[in-house]
Amino acid sequence: MNVIVCVKRVPDTEARIRVDGSGTGIDTAGIKYDMSPYDAFAVEAALRQKEAAGEGEITLLTFGESAAQETLRKGLAMGADKAVLLTGEVTLDGLATAKVLAAELESTDAPLFLFGVKAADDDQSQVGPMVAALTGRPCVTGVSTYEIQGDKAVCHRDVEGGSEVLEVDLPAVLCMTKGPNEPRLAALKGIMAAKKKPLEEKPAAAAEARMRVTGFSEPPARAAGRIVGEGAGAVDELVRLLREEANAL
Repeated sequence: MNVIVCVKRVPDTEARIRVDGSGTGIDTAGIKYDMSPYDAFAVEAALRQKEAAGEGEITLLTFGESAAQETLRKGLAMGADKAVLLTGEVTLDGLATAKVLAAELESTDAPLFLFGVKAADDDQSQVGPMVAALTGRPCVTGVSTYEIQGDKAVCHRDVEGGSEVLEVDLPAVLCMTKGPNEPRLAALKGIMAAKKKPLEEKPAAAAEARMRVTGFSEPPARAAGRIVGEGAGAVDELVRLLREEANAL
């Protein structure tokens, strides 16, 4: 089975984010970028599916600047077969991004599109379901694992106290969340092989963004802590402060 995994280049989750001088973006100086963690779960899920079946092809797809090639090469080093980079300016408008991806995906007959359940930078959880709607495919979100059984995908979602099982007809869109699919580390052999795997770069389809960022701001500084006393004698004062000043009780 051929699977297309949509991935996104985002700032590393451990990067220290600062607002830039314009106040409408982040200062990218010195920022390290990586594949969004939930997208990495999706790549790993596709790789395990291919290994279990003993056949198939995995294509990575992303929308962004040429620098996103690095993110695609990481996925190729993990074991994906080829990659496509749609070059253009990514905005916070999830629908604009979904339209770009859908325009590219409409021409493929791959029965399965995988997404991370959300991107680590904008945290919107929108693009996967929007692509499903635009391409007329059913969609299951929050998928931790799945199996292909004939012309259906059997999806497992972790819920409080158990697991929810959903069956969806193919072709379909699945949005992966954290589960047992811990992304593998690329071995040296995979890194070297990734340099020779096909990576196509082409302009993205036009899609007008109707959402714009008007401003970013740093979170307010926390007030300094207070020591109200020591031992059991401080309990009454602490309770009073929590009730009368913090309104926490």
